[in-house]
Amino acid sequence: MAAGPDAALPQLAHARNPGLPLDVGWVRATRLNDPAVIRQAAALPARVALTGNTRIAWLLKAVSLIDLTTLAGDDTPGRVRRLCAKARHPLRADILGAVGVPGLTTAAVCVYHEMIAPAVDALKGSGLPVAAVSTGFPTGLSPYATRLAEIKASVAAGAAEIDIVISRRHVLLGDWQALYDEVAAFRTACGPAHLKTILATGELGGLTNVARASLVCMMAGADFIKTSTGKEAVNATLPVGLTMLRAIRAYGDATGHRVGFKPAGGISKTGDALVWLWMLKRELGARWMEPDLFRFGASSLLGDIERQIEVAVTGVPAPAGRLAMG
Repeated sequence: MAAGPDAALPQLAHARNPGLPLDVGWVRATRLNDPAVIRQAAALPARVALTGNTRIAWLLKAVSLIDLTTLAGDDTPGRVRRLCAKARHPLRADILGAVGVPGLTTAAVCVYHEMIAPAVDALKGSGLPVAAVSTGFPTGLSPYATRLAEIKASVAAGAAEIDIVISRRHVLLGDWQALYDEVAAFRTACGPAHLKTILATGELGGLTNVARASLVCMMAGADFIKTSTGKEAVNATLPVGLTMLRAIRAYGDATGHRVGFKPAGGISKTGDALVWLWMLKRELGARWMEPDLFRFGASSLLGDIERQIEVAVTGVPAPAGRLAMG
C-alpha cells in the first residue's frame, strides 16, 4: 500500500546530501590515532557541567531528538501503539506546562517493517515520521535483491526514514567501491525517504575504518550516519562518536553538504545523553542539535530523562513504575 497523504515525510531545513563520486584517495588518506582519540573522548564527561534551568532545557532538547524505538521479536501492534502514544506525549502535560514547552514530542518512532502500519496509523496527524530498520537488520546478510526490496516495501508502507545496515565485510576488506555502490543503491531505493546508514562500528576493526566508512557512506548520499544497530557487543561509544562527528565536519567543509548523526545502542542514562549532546555542539555547533541533523536511537533513555525532569520540577521522585513506556 502506498503511503497516504497523512504519512509524515522528513522535514529538513537544509538540502539533502546529494553525495559525490567516490574519492578513494581521500578515503585511503584518512587515518586516525586510536589512542589519541580515545584519550580525548575520555576527557569529555568531566567537562559537562549543566545545572538548574540550563540542565532542564538540555534534557527537554534531548527528548525532542529521540527516535523512540522498539525492535523486539515479540513486538505487537498494541505495544507499538503505546510507544507512539508516548512519542506524541513523552512527558506529563503539567510538567510540560511548568517548563513552558507544551506540545513537546520525540523526533520519530523506529520499528521493524511489520510494525510500520500500526505506527503510521497511531501517529496520524502528529507530524511524527516512522523510521524502519531495513536491509536484513541487524546483520545485513540477506540477499542483495531482498535488501533492496525491503527498503522499497517499507517506503511504500509509509516509512519516511530508512535505517539500513551496511555490509561490514566491505569495510574489513577495504573494498570502498563495493560499499559506495551498495549505499548509493540503497539511497536510490529510498526515494523520498531519508537514508540513515548504520555502520555497526563495533565490528569494523578500529577508528580509522569507522572514519573511512563514514566518508564513503556520505559520498554515496547518506542523509545520516549512525553508529550501531544496538545489537552488537559494542555499540555507541564516545571515541566512535567523536570520529564520526569529525568525519561529518570534514565532509561538510569539503562539500558544503550537511549530514546528520545518530548514536544508538547503550545510551540509556540522562548523564550519557548530555555528554553526547555537549560533544555534538562542541564539534559541529548548535545547528546540529535539531531533529533533522541529530537523533538518539533509544528505548529506555526517555524514561530516565522523564524521571530527572520530574524531580527537577516537582522536587519529588516519581513512584516506581509510574513512568512506564506504555
